[in-house]
Amino acid sequence: MCGIVGAVSTRNIVPILVQGLQRLEYRGYDSCGVAVYAEGLKRARSTDRVAKLLTQVDEEHLQGTTGIAHTRWATHGAPAVHNAHPHFSHGPGKSASGKPGRVALVHNGIIENHDELRAALKAKGYEFNSQTDTEVICHLIDSLYEGDLFEAVKAGISQLHGAYAIAVFCKDEPHRVIGARAGSPLILGVGKEGGEHFLASDAMALAGVTDQIVYLEEGDLVDMQLGKYWVIDKAHKPAARPVKTVHAHSGAAELGPYRHYMQKEIFEQPRAVADTLEGVQAIVPELFEASGNHRPGEGAHRVFNEIDSVLILACGTSYYSGCTAKYWLESIAKIPTQVEIASEYRYRDTVPNPRTLVVTISQSGETADTLAALRHAQSQGMTHTLTVCNVSTSAMVRECKLAYITRAGVEIGVASTKAFTTQLAGLFLLTLALAQAKGRLTESQEAAHLKAMRHLPAALSAVLALEPQLISWSEDFAGKENALFLGRGLHYPIALEGALKLKEITYIHAEAYAAGELKHGPLALVTSEMPVVTVAPNDALLEKLKSNMQEVRARGGVLYVLADADSRIESEEGIHVIRMPEHYGPLSPLLHVVPLQLLAYHTACARGTDVDKPRNLAKSVTVE
Repeated sequence: MCGIVGAVSTRNIVPILVQGLQRLEYRGYDSCGVAVYAEGLKRARSTDRVAKLLTQVDEEHLQGTTGIAHTRWATHGAPAVHNAHPHFSHGPGKSASGKPGRVALVHNGIIENHDELRAALKAKGYEFNSQTDTEVICHLIDSLYEGDLFEAVKAGISQLHGAYAIAVFCKDEPHRVIGARAGSPLILGVGKEGGEHFLASDAMALAGVTDQIVYLEEGDLVDMQLGKYWVIDKAHKPAARPVKTVHAHSGAAELGPYRHYMQKEIFEQPRAVADTLEGVQAIVPELFEASGNHRPGEGAHRVFNEIDSVLILACGTSYYSGCTAKYWLESIAKIPTQVEIASEYRYRDTVPNPRTLVVTISQSGETADTLAALRHAQSQGMTHTLTVCNVSTSAMVRECKLAYITRAGVEIGVASTKAFTTQLAGLFLLTLALAQAKGRLTESQEAAHLKAMRHLPAALSAVLALEPQLISWSEDFAGKENALFLGRGLHYPIALEGALKLKEITYIHAEAYAAGELKHGPLALVTSEMPVVTVAPNDALLEKLKSNMQEVRARGGVLYVLADADSRIESEEGIHVIRMPEHYGPLSPLLHVVPLQLLAYHTACARGTDVDKPRNLAKSVTVE
């Protein structure tokens, strides 16, 4: 969601800025733009893709050695060129403190007090050309500028309420870019030549430009100039942030032989799960002590022994992985577990328990709602924190005491696939570790679970071989506008995830229910035009599920069933069955979700939607 790139150099940095935006496209956006210093402020903006912006930049011969660029996901104001970033200040022409078109700014996040600030700035004579909260920041900094941009930004952000990552430059001080962050990610790239430096919201934007990265902390303000930079913290004191070598390979974002990134990422799941489980030889608490996060006396051994419950905080697909983990944690580890939608948790009254393990789940580790929920839980005295995350350098990992880093690799498609299955793998390991700490896991059980986990990549590959049958199903679904997904027990969250995937990328309205709830309302929707997808593993609830399926058939509904080989469910009129290669016990959710991903993907292809960049959605949700 929204991407920032900025640079100070002695060379023309427009190609670097635009290339950086292309590498951030996966985050989701509906407009883009670039601004540079070229004897004044110059910019190009577009509501098309970054490739179109590149054409515009070339046609206008836009060049400069200082600049900023942005991909915008609309919050305040429609996706339109006048709302696209970068924004320029438009100060009162006769003002002693500012001239029109002096400050250029890009912004990720949401400013909650923008209405009050806008009114005050209008009273000073500032003109607004957009509906964005971002333009307010630009004018505010301009109004405070007295020859030192760093001081103006420092004074300006003290008046902001909300979340932001900003990059700012001023035509009166070329070769200087100021960055600041609070609630949204921002990094500094230390250049390799000519004293140049860079800002970005993601290290991937700078792949091939520099691998020397400084991760700015919450409240940091950075001043970038040729050959030097410095950082102050939220208390305005000098901060020495470490420079880390980060290999953000741009090749990870190459499509290769696949039609879409989502298809590529679905087929990468055997490798991703194998990488996530690499090196796991035994179930030990040390698996959850991420490098650099261990604090004296706060290791996983002590935490796991002290906690008596688990609270999982997550959003979207990650929330469904948490819902799945609840079944594991309560059935295997025998630990009471609560799963909360992060955006709801922080805004309701709860009963804090200091002996709770707070578990956050996030692909990016920068999800604004989940970070806010984590901080809220910590403020309530729940200090035992652990994250399952795909990005080892993210805010989520830095702010939790313990972490399990999944190794899904870069996920470009907005609809999560391999991040979800690797999260499940990490959460199953956490379940086993907690079960062991509580004396509820025997050596033979541990060995059996580890054997099953090592077989997962092969089992996933066998499921992927079902793709031709899912393509056949997708031809039926492409003409529908509604669908129902059913599951029971451990597989109810998988039905929820399947429905989410279908609606995200096909725009078909889809809902999921615990199958036992069918007769309590949803059955009223069932007709021959409402396909009903049923996740039907051969577990203790299979016979109950068969009864629910008969309720659908009796109302003329058409069933699409993912059944284990020994479940004795046969294809017949109105019942389409795909047989899974094998029953996989507690790990079955990792296998059953893959056909649902393939069904959504091929249905989207048949409907001609933008699979990797579905409308209105973003990959990294860094605003509330």
